[in-house]
Amino acid sequence: MTGADGVDGADGSLAVAEFTDPACPWAWGSEPKFQQLRTALGDQVRWRRVYGILFDDCDEPAPDPAAEAAWYHQELLEISTHTAAPCPAHLKWVAGSSWPASLACKAAEAQGADIADAVLRRLRETTFLDGEPADTPERVRRALEGLPGVDAAELARAAASPEVLEAVRRDWAETRTPCAEVREITTPGRHNGQAKPLGELPEDGYRYALPTLVFTGPAGRAVVPGWRPLSEYLDAARAAWGPADSRVSSHKTL
Repeated sequence: MTGADGVDGADGSLAVAEFTDPACPWAWGSEPKFQQLRTALGDQVRWRRVYGILFDDCDEPAPDPAAEAAWYHQELLEISTHTAAPCPAHLKWVAGSSWPASLACKAAEAQGADIADAVLRRLRETTFLDGEPADTPERVRRALEGLPGVDAAELARAAASPEVLEAVRRDWAETRTPCAEVREITTPGRHNGQAKPLGELPEDGYRYALPTLVFTGPAGRAVVPGWRPLSEYLDAARAAWGPADSRVSSHKTL
Protein backbone atom coordinates (compact mmCIF):
# COMPACT_ATOMS: atom_id res chain seq x y z
CA MET A 1 0.00 0.00 0.00
CA THR A 2 1.39 3.40 -0.95
CA GLY A 3 0.31 6.95 -0.46
CA ALA A 4 -2.21 8.55 -2.79
CA ASP A 5 -0.68 10.47 -5.68
CA GLY A 6 -3.05 13.39 -5.42
CA VAL A 7 -4.85 12.59 -8.67
CA ASP A 8 -6.85 9.36 -8.57
CA GLY A 9 -8.93 9.13 -5.43
CA ALA A 10 -8.68 12.82 -4.57
CA ASP A 11 -12.44 13.22 -5.07
CA GLY A 12 -13.25 10.22 -2.87
CA SER A 13 -13.72 7.85 -5.81
CA LEU A 14 -11.92 4.61 -6.60
CA ALA A 15 -9.97 4.10 -9.82
CA VAL A 16 -9.01 0.65 -11.09
CA ALA A 17 -6.42 0.08 -13.81
CA GLU A 18 -6.63 -3.41 -15.32
CA PHE A 19 -3.38 -4.36 -17.07
CA THR A 20 -4.41 -6.99 -19.57
CA ASP A 21 -4.15 -8.41 -23.08
CA PRO A 22 -6.73 -10.12 -25.34
CA ALA A 23 -4.37 -13.11 -25.76
CA CYS A 24 -3.38 -13.59 -22.10
CA PRO A 25 -4.59 -16.96 -20.72
CA TRP A 26 -4.45 -15.78 -17.10
CA ALA A 27 -6.57 -12.74 -17.96
CA TRP A 28 -9.01 -15.03 -19.79
CA GLY A 29 -9.30 -17.18 -16.68
CA SER A 30 -9.73 -14.11 -14.47
CA GLU A 31 -12.75 -12.77 -16.38
CA PRO A 32 -15.40 -14.32 -14.06
CA LYS A 33 -13.70 -12.88 -10.97
CA PHE A 34 -13.41 -9.45 -12.54
CA GLN A 35 -17.09 -9.52 -13.50
CA GLN A 36 -17.97 -10.32 -9.89
CA LEU A 37 -15.65 -7.59 -8.67
CA ARG A 38 -17.20 -4.98 -10.94
CA THR A 39 -20.65 -6.03 -9.72
CA ALA A 40 -19.50 -5.60 -6.12
CA LEU A 41 -18.00 -2.18 -6.81
CA GLY A 42 -20.94 -1.01 -8.90
CA ASP A 43 -20.92 2.52 -10.28
CA GLN A 44 -18.63 3.74 -7.51
CA VAL A 45 -15.50 2.93 -9.50
CA ARG A 46 -13.73 4.22 -12.61
CA TRP A 47 -12.43 1.11 -14.38
CA ARG A 48 -9.77 1.46 -17.07
CA ARG A 49 -8.24 -1.29 -19.18
CA VAL A 50 -4.57 -0.93 -20.03
CA TYR A 51 -3.56 -3.10 -22.98
CA GLY A 52 -0.07 -4.35 -22.18
CA ILE A 53 0.77 -6.09 -25.49
CA LEU A 54 1.75 -9.61 -24.50
CA PHE A 55 2.86 -10.48 -28.06
CA ASP A 56 4.79 -7.52 -29.42
CA ASP A 57 5.63 -6.78 -33.03
CA CYS A 58 9.33 -6.72 -32.19
CA ASP A 59 9.31 -10.33 -30.93
CA GLU A 60 11.35 -12.75 -33.01
CA PRO A 61 9.19 -15.16 -35.06
CA ALA A 62 9.46 -18.83 -34.14
CA PRO A 63 11.69 -20.89 -36.48
CA ASP A 64 9.09 -23.68 -36.39
CA PRO A 65 5.57 -22.19 -35.98
CA ALA A 66 3.87 -25.60 -35.77
CA ALA A 67 6.18 -26.75 -32.97
CA GLU A 68 5.68 -23.45 -31.16
CA ALA A 69 1.91 -23.81 -31.41
CA ALA A 70 2.06 -27.37 -30.04
CA TRP A 71 4.26 -26.27 -27.13
CA TYR A 72 2.13 -23.24 -26.32
CA HIS A 73 -1.04 -25.33 -26.48
CA GLN A 74 0.39 -27.50 -23.72
CA GLU A 75 1.02 -24.32 -21.72
CA LEU A 76 -2.60 -23.28 -22.18
CA LEU A 77 -3.81 -26.70 -21.08
CA GLU A 78 -1.66 -26.51 -17.95
CA ILE A 79 -2.83 -22.98 -17.12
CA SER A 80 -6.45 -24.06 -17.54
CA THR A 81 -5.95 -26.58 -14.72
CA HIS A 82 -5.40 -23.57 -12.43
CA THR A 83 -8.05 -21.24 -13.86
CA ALA A 84 -10.73 -23.76 -14.92
CA ALA A 85 -11.17 -21.61 -18.04
CA PRO A 86 -11.96 -23.20 -21.42
CA CYS A 87 -9.03 -24.19 -23.59
CA PRO A 88 -9.09 -24.97 -27.33
CA ALA A 89 -8.85 -28.58 -28.43
CA HIS A 90 -6.19 -27.49 -30.94
CA LEU A 91 -4.20 -24.27 -31.31
CA LYS A 92 -3.49 -23.58 -34.96
CA TRP A 93 -0.92 -20.86 -34.33
CA VAL A 94 0.48 -18.66 -31.57
CA ALA A 95 -0.60 -15.03 -31.85
CA GLY A 96 1.94 -13.14 -33.91
CA SER A 97 0.98 -9.79 -32.40
CA SER A 98 -1.33 -8.42 -29.71
CA TRP A 99 -1.53 -5.03 -31.43
CA PRO A 100 -4.49 -5.60 -33.84
CA ALA A 101 -6.80 -7.01 -31.14
CA SER A 102 -5.69 -4.42 -28.59
CA LEU A 103 -6.34 -1.57 -31.04
CA ALA A 104 -9.82 -2.94 -31.74
CA CYS A 105 -10.56 -3.29 -28.02
CA LYS A 106 -9.39 0.27 -27.34
CA ALA A 107 -11.43 1.59 -30.27
CA ALA A 108 -14.52 -0.26 -29.05
CA GLU A 109 -14.55 1.79 -25.85
CA ALA A 110 -15.99 4.72 -27.82
CA GLN A 111 -19.10 2.60 -28.52
CA GLY A 112 -19.81 2.06 -24.82
CA ALA A 113 -18.73 -0.21 -21.99
CA ASP A 114 -20.97 -3.11 -23.00
CA ILE A 115 -19.65 -3.09 -26.57
CA ALA A 116 -16.07 -2.87 -25.32
CA ASP A 117 -16.67 -5.88 -23.07
CA ALA A 118 -18.24 -7.86 -25.93
CA VAL A 119 -15.40 -7.06 -28.33
CA LEU A 120 -12.74 -8.08 -25.83
CA ARG A 121 -14.62 -11.28 -25.01
CA ARG A 122 -15.02 -12.24 -28.67
CA LEU A 123 -11.37 -11.58 -29.48
CA ARG A 124 -10.30 -13.70 -26.51
CA GLU A 125 -12.55 -16.49 -27.75
CA THR A 126 -10.62 -16.64 -31.02
CA THR A 127 -7.65 -17.99 -29.06
CA PHE A 128 -9.20 -19.83 -26.14
CA LEU A 129 -12.25 -21.37 -27.84
CA ASP A 130 -11.52 -21.36 -31.58
CA GLY A 131 -7.76 -21.92 -31.42
CA GLU A 132 -7.30 -19.31 -34.17
CA PRO A 133 -5.99 -16.07 -32.58
CA ALA A 134 -7.18 -12.83 -34.17
CA ASP A 135 -3.70 -11.38 -34.58
CA THR A 136 -4.10 -9.37 -37.81
CA PRO A 137 -6.56 -6.61 -38.72
CA GLU A 138 -8.30 -8.93 -41.17
CA ARG A 139 -8.68 -11.71 -38.59
CA VAL A 140 -10.00 -9.17 -36.09
CA ARG A 141 -12.54 -7.94 -38.65
CA ARG A 142 -13.75 -11.47 -39.41
CA ALA A 143 -13.99 -12.35 -35.72
CA LEU A 144 -16.21 -9.35 -35.01
CA GLU A 145 -18.53 -9.77 -38.01
CA GLY A 146 -22.13 -9.84 -36.85
CA LEU A 147 -21.34 -9.14 -33.20
CA PRO A 148 -24.59 -7.63 -31.88
CA GLY A 149 -24.58 -3.88 -31.36
CA VAL A 150 -21.14 -3.29 -32.86
CA ASP A 151 -20.71 -0.65 -35.55
CA ALA A 152 -18.09 -2.66 -37.42
CA ALA A 153 -17.24 0.03 -39.97
CA GLU A 154 -16.69 2.68 -37.31
CA LEU A 155 -14.71 0.23 -35.18
CA ALA A 156 -12.37 -0.58 -38.06
CA ARG A 157 -11.92 3.13 -38.83
CA ALA A 158 -11.17 3.98 -35.20
CA ALA A 159 -8.82 1.02 -34.71
CA ALA A 160 -6.72 2.29 -37.65
CA SER A 161 -6.69 5.88 -36.41
CA PRO A 162 -3.61 7.69 -35.05
CA GLU A 163 -5.53 8.54 -31.88
CA VAL A 164 -6.21 4.92 -30.94
CA LEU A 165 -2.69 3.89 -31.90
CA GLU A 166 -1.31 6.56 -29.58
CA ALA A 167 -3.64 5.44 -26.77
CA VAL A 168 -2.40 1.84 -27.01
CA ARG A 169 1.19 3.04 -27.21
CA ARG A 170 0.57 4.81 -23.89
CA ASP A 171 -0.82 1.55 -22.51
CA TRP A 172 2.29 -0.28 -23.74
CA ALA A 173 4.54 2.23 -21.99
CA GLU A 174 2.50 2.26 -18.77
CA THR A 175 2.67 -1.53 -18.59
CA ARG A 176 6.46 -1.28 -18.81
CA THR A 177 6.74 1.11 -15.86
CA PRO A 178 5.45 -1.18 -13.08
CA CYS A 179 5.20 0.08 -9.51
CA ALA A 180 7.78 -1.04 -6.98
CA GLU A 181 5.43 -3.45 -5.19
CA VAL A 182 5.29 -5.94 -8.05
CA ARG A 183 9.06 -6.10 -8.45
CA GLU A 184 9.46 -7.27 -4.84
CA ILE A 185 6.96 -10.14 -4.81
CA THR A 186 8.28 -13.40 -3.39
CA THR A 187 4.96 -15.14 -2.72
CA PRO A 188 5.04 -18.69 -4.14
CA GLY A 189 2.55 -19.61 -6.81
CA ARG A 190 2.18 -20.62 -10.44
CA HIS A 191 1.52 -16.99 -11.46
CA ASN A 192 2.33 -14.85 -8.44
CA GLY A 193 2.32 -11.56 -10.35
CA GLN A 194 5.97 -10.64 -9.99
CA ALA A 195 6.97 -8.09 -12.64
CA LYS A 196 8.31 -9.74 -15.78
CA PRO A 197 11.87 -8.87 -16.86
CA LEU A 198 12.22 -7.56 -20.39
CA GLY A 199 15.75 -8.83 -20.85
CA GLU A 200 18.73 -10.45 -19.24
CA LEU A 201 19.73 -7.44 -17.13
CA PRO A 202 17.77 -5.29 -14.64
CA GLU A 203 18.42 -2.21 -16.75
CA ASP A 204 16.48 -3.87 -19.59
CA GLY A 205 13.35 -3.06 -17.59
CA TYR A 206 10.20 -4.84 -16.43
CA ARG A 207 6.51 -4.99 -17.20
CA TYR A 208 3.46 -5.83 -15.15
CA ALA A 209 2.44 -9.48 -15.12
CA LEU A 210 -0.94 -9.90 -16.77
CA PRO A 211 -3.45 -9.46 -15.40
CA THR A 212 -2.66 -6.94 -12.68
CA LEU A 213 -5.21 -4.64 -11.02
CA VAL A 214 -4.05 -1.36 -9.49
CA PHE A 215 -6.58 0.27 -7.14
CA THR A 216 -6.15 3.98 -6.35
CA GLY A 217 -8.42 5.76 -3.90
CA PRO A 218 -8.54 8.29 -1.06
CA ALA A 219 -6.39 6.05 1.19
CA GLY A 220 -3.71 5.33 -1.41
CA ARG A 221 -2.82 2.53 -3.79
CA ALA A 222 -3.21 -1.24 -3.57
CA VAL A 223 -1.94 -3.67 -6.19
CA VAL A 224 -3.17 -7.21 -6.90
CA PRO A 225 -1.05 -8.91 -9.57
CA GLY A 226 -1.19 -12.31 -11.22
CA TRP A 227 -3.57 -15.12 -10.33
CA ARG A 228 -5.34 -14.27 -7.06
CA PRO A 229 -8.63 -15.12 -5.31
CA LEU A 230 -11.55 -12.71 -5.49
CA SER A 231 -11.16 -11.90 -1.80
CA GLU A 232 -7.78 -10.24 -2.46
CA TYR A 233 -9.31 -7.87 -5.00
CA LEU A 234 -12.10 -6.93 -2.61
CA ASP A 235 -9.61 -6.37 0.20
CA ALA A 236 -7.53 -4.15 -2.08
CA ALA A 237 -10.56 -2.07 -3.02
CA ARG A 238 -11.38 -1.57 0.67
CA ALA A 239 -7.75 -0.66 1.45
CA ALA A 240 -7.58 1.95 -1.32
CA TRP A 241 -10.94 3.43 -0.36
CA GLY A 242 -10.13 3.66 3.31
CA PRO A 243 -12.54 3.63 6.27
CA ALA A 244 -15.74 3.67 4.22
CA ASP A 245 -15.25 0.05 3.15
CA SER A 246 -18.96 -0.69 3.48
CA ARG A 247 -19.20 0.54 -0.11
CA VAL A 248 -17.69 -2.79 -1.23
CA SER A 249 -20.08 -5.74 -1.11
CA SER A 250 -18.79 -8.84 0.65
CA HIS A 251 -17.67 -11.53 -1.77
CA LYS A 252 -19.76 -13.93 0.24
CA THR A 253 -22.92 -12.27 -1.10
CA LEU A 254 -21.95 -12.34 -4.76
